[in-house]
Amino acid sequence: MIDLKNNFIPDHTDKIHLIGACGTGMAALACMLKDLGYTVTGSDQKIYPPMSDLLARKNIPVFDGFDKKNISYTPDLVIIGNAVTKDNPEVIQTRKMGLHFCSMPQAINTFVGKNKKPILITGTHGKTTTSSITAWLLFEAGLDPTFFIGGILINFDANYYLGKGEYIIIEGDEYDTAFFDKGPKFMHYDPALAVVTSIEFDHADIYEDLAHVKKAFGTFISGISEQSTLFAFDADHNIEELIKNVRCNVSAYGKNEGSTWRFENISISPPFTFFDVHKNGNTFTTLKTPLAGEHNLLNTLAAIAIADALNIKKETISNALEKYQGVKRRQEIRGIKRNITIIDDFAHHPTAVKETVRAMKPFCTQGRLITIFEPRTSSSMRNIFQDIYPHSFDQADLICIRKPPLLDKIPADIRFSSEKLVDDLKAMGKDAHYFPDTDSIIDFVFETARPGDVVLIMSNGGFDNIHQRLLDKL
Repeated sequence: MIDLKNNFIPDHTDKIHLIGACGTGMAALACMLKDLGYTVTGSDQKIYPPMSDLLARKNIPVFDGFDKKNISYTPDLVIIGNAVTKDNPEVIQTRKMGLHFCSMPQAINTFVGKNKKPILITGTHGKTTTSSITAWLLFEAGLDPTFFIGGILINFDANYYLGKGEYIIIEGDEYDTAFFDKGPKFMHYDPALAVVTSIEFDHADIYEDLAHVKKAFGTFISGISEQSTLFAFDADHNIEELIKNVRCNVSAYGKNEGSTWRFENISISPPFTFFDVHKNGNTFTTLKTPLAGEHNLLNTLAAIAIADALNIKKETISNALEKYQGVKRRQEIRGIKRNITIIDDFAHHPTAVKETVRAMKPFCTQGRLITIFEPRTSSSMRNIFQDIYPHSFDQADLICIRKPPLLDKIPADIRFSSEKLVDDLKAMGKDAHYFPDTDSIIDFVFETARPGDVVLIMSNGGFDNIHQRLLDKL
């Protein structure tokens, strides 16, 4: 283990190097530091878009590959990403040179969030969308917030913004902080307002089971100060267990009659979803959003609750929601060819897959919903969700399942089987197909898709650029 005596940020810092700079969060941090006037460099094992493009636009030098020479210029501070191991050559050189180092959350608190009030969005699902809607509502209200989010906001064409206002919106990740700090990232922040959207088992590479996940969230929730407010989803029994006897104020949101915030009377008239919002049992307002699905209405409701807590007017909320364009890779329409719509989504957990499929189905008014799924995360490539995934595709008309591309990283006895998933789907009467690679999926969809069909592609990775390649072939 690396000696932690230099794990702090020196008072005088000018030159900063980021190891693992092409991660979504690390790239945003690099850009923020550059905007703040620091000299910034980075490195990563693979230089890949969209983050590499973002760094290039900021003229931030990024070394392709890790090498001790990358920090030979002696930076004042090295920021180490959570995907970086202690055996990384730049980490080893950092130790040998006695350089100061820190984690990403430490850097955010020091350089970006200092003297600002954090609004922290946490939960297994919906963090990015809820954070993004919240940021947009505050921005449209003139509060000029700073934000640091795990997805590209289409309204800003960025996943960060340095505002001059008093609030900073942070997507509070439950994943570990760094190899030298295995606690969740969200433990580094002291929120004025916080949201817990959901608590489920995920990240099987760092969490043993659901109890382990709940312990992490429980530690966070119990530590929220009594002056702060936690907005908690009302239909998650794991959240319900953890918010008992907490110090902070708790405001429930969802669909339950007794909740402070709830919605009802949902109607869909593409491209908008309309719904009524109630606060404390009274009608608050009627709104419309371009987002699809009940899960996104819940994300929106949490953001509305935050906006109201900050005294943002109903009219401002309404106008902002109508203009909100969403997040890249969250139900993002990549293109339409031959009247076949190609949609990209980040869904990978079985709950997220199910809710995304369910959200898309009502918009398939002229054709079928064709779903393409690539299991790629550490959790989805393990067989822990093997028997759960089949029910995630209940509302899909045609299902394409790819073999996991990195399966050799998982021990053979606990690997997920795409073939078994397809067999289980067929046993349920579904039109499901297994594919060993991306090329065969593209060929199949090209031959099978008809005008009016919606093709929903779900993966947390680049998926071999399947979206654009399919559009080009169509």
